[in-house]
Parts: sequence; C-alpha cells; structure tokens
Amino acid sequence: MDIIGKHSAAGAIVPKGNAVVNSYAALLRKARTTGLMRRKQLFYIVFFAVLLAALGAAGTAFVLLGDTWFQLLVAGVLGILFTQFAFLAHEAAHHQIFASGRANDWSARILGPLLVGISYAMWVRKHSAHHQHPNVKGKDPDIHIGVLAFHEEGAATKHGLPALVTRHQGTLFFPLILFLGFALVLDSAKTLCGRRPVKYRTVEISLLLARFSAYLAVVFWMLPLGMAFAFVGVQMGVFGFYMGASFAPNHKGMPILEAGSRVDFLTRQVVTSRNIRGGFFMDTLMGGLNHQVEHHLFPDMARPQLRRATALVRQACDSEGIPFTETTLLQSYKIVVAYLNRVGLSAADPFECPLAGRYK
Repeated sequence: MDIIGKHSAAGAIVPKGNAVVNSYAALLRKARTTGLMRRKQLFYIVFFAVLLAALGAAGTAFVLLGDTWFQLLVAGVLGILFTQFAFLAHEAAHHQIFASGRANDWSARILGPLLVGISYAMWVRKHSAHHQHPNVKGKDPDIHIGVLAFHEEGAATKHGLPALVTRHQGTLFFPLILFLGFALVLDSAKTLCGRRPVKYRTVEISLLLARFSAYLAVVFWMLPLGMAFAFVGVQMGVFGFYMGASFAPNHKGMPILEAGSRVDFLTRQVVTSRNIRGGFFMDTLMGGLNHQVEHHLFPDMARPQLRRATALVRQACDSEGIPFTETTLLQSYKIVVAYLNRVGLSAADPFECPLAGRYK
C-alpha cells in the first residue's frame, strides 16, 4: 500500500491515508517487550566520568602550557568536550538517562548552562517543537527562515545581500556553522531575558553567569589579550561547527511537509529523518544522533539501545512501505550542501528590486 503518496514539486509529502496509525503503537510495544526501553545508567555514568577526566586534563594542559599559541589546541579540545556534554544534556532533556523525570530535567538544567553554556529552557522549547513537527513549514523551528533558507518559499523572501548569501548557502554552510555557538548563546539570553515565563529562570541565569564569568576570567587572566580572544574564538568556533555538523545530516535535504499535511506519526518521523551508518565510533562522535530515525520514534530511548532498535524499525517500515533512509556521513554532507544550493538558486535575483518584479 502506498502510505505516503507522491512527493510534490516542493518536496512536501502528500499523504494518502492513515493506514499505519496503529503500526507505531505495535512497534512501541515490541520495543518495550524486548527491553529496548530500559535505562542504561552505567553507560552514562562511565561516559560522564570519562568526559570530566578529559575536561580536567584539558584544564591541566591549559595551566601548564602558559603563554603559547599551542593553547589554541586546548581551545579546540574544549570545543569538542563541550559538544559532548551538550549531547549528554540533550539526552537528559529527553529523559533517556534516568527513570526519574525530575532527575533527568535537573541534570539537563545544570549540564546545559554550567558545562555547555546554553540555556536548558531555550533548548527544550525549540527542540520539543522540532520533534513534534519535524521538517514542517511554519512549525519546525529548525527550518525557520534565517541566514539559511530550507525551502523554496523561504528563499523567495530574500533580496539584496541576504539573497546573494542564500544563493550560495550550501557552499557557505560549513563556514556559517562556525558561528552557531554564538547564536545559541544569544538565543539563550533572549529566552532567559524575555517576557515569556521560564521555569527556574533564576537558576539558569545564575549558572550561565557563573560559567562564563569563571571561564572568561581564567582565559583573559592567563593569556595575553589577543591570544585570549583567539582562544575563545577557536573554542566557540569548534563547538559551533561540531554541533552544526552533528545535527545537519539528520533532516536537511529530507522531504519538507506543508503546515497542513496530515501524515501519521510513524511516517512523519521516518520520512523526514536520515540515519548515518557507522559503529560505536559514530555513536560516540554524533552522540547517538546518527540513529535519528529511532531517536525520533523513541525520544526517551537510551543511546546504547538505539542501534538495536534499527532492525525493528526497518521491519515496520518494510511492512508498511515507508522509505527508510540511511547513508554515510560524507554522503549526507554532500546531500545537504547540494540541497541547500538548489533551494538557494530558486531565490530571486539577489539585487533585483522586489517592486519592479510586479511590472514584468
């Protein structure tokens, strides 16, 4: 049976029916009965301890190296470690680590601001909307129009210099994500200082202020001014690049759904997500995000269980005729870059007057 129908010219999916509505419930029951929903706390405890040890080693290297440009290597290592802590905070926010929701929430609320440097409240607000409406126009904040345009309609709104950037956005993608870390810090500040209610706002603000005050004070006290700025720039650049390069393969270049699309949960989560092949190294490198299909179907499933769930998901998809996408990391980047360039080239002439277009 053709469940998802045909792809429209814009890449959206036109659903034909809801024949697989009950398939997800059956899949979830099977995941539970086979033990795939069990927590793996020992894995997370050991992994967290390893990251803390690595952070301590990086701090020791920073002190011992002193006034030298080799400090930029330490900055790069810190960017990688902060991203790994971000993966753990992401998993805690999804309740993947502990059986207690409160323990998960507070772990993420502390890890995010204190070790990663971003707001838990900001991340949950944005990420929850993404999980509910992946690749849905107007609903998924990850494809909102910004520096990048993720669909033709968004590209068509760009004019002048922004349109020029958009026309080459695929080529510029990797340089642009170097600034993602700064954007996340800015979004955190906007969320915590905004008018919308934020639970435990004071706690998050205090943790963020303590984190950045201590971090910047040590860096600018230990290093000459120019080297200190370079250290912070490299650390934030590596952090932003690593974060962006880890999240980009998951949905970019996959079908975009119209805001009013009526697609069942199983189909929506699978057809808009892409898995990345690889073993334990890839699981560690991407924090389990390489199993994006399984993560979206079972958001609270522990990272070590996601690979085991793939067989069940593939079986369900084969049974219902739902396309399951899996590729290598490099292939995914090629797809993302080509897709963004294709969308960007659909934009109007970057220096064309929008008003003049009405009289052509």
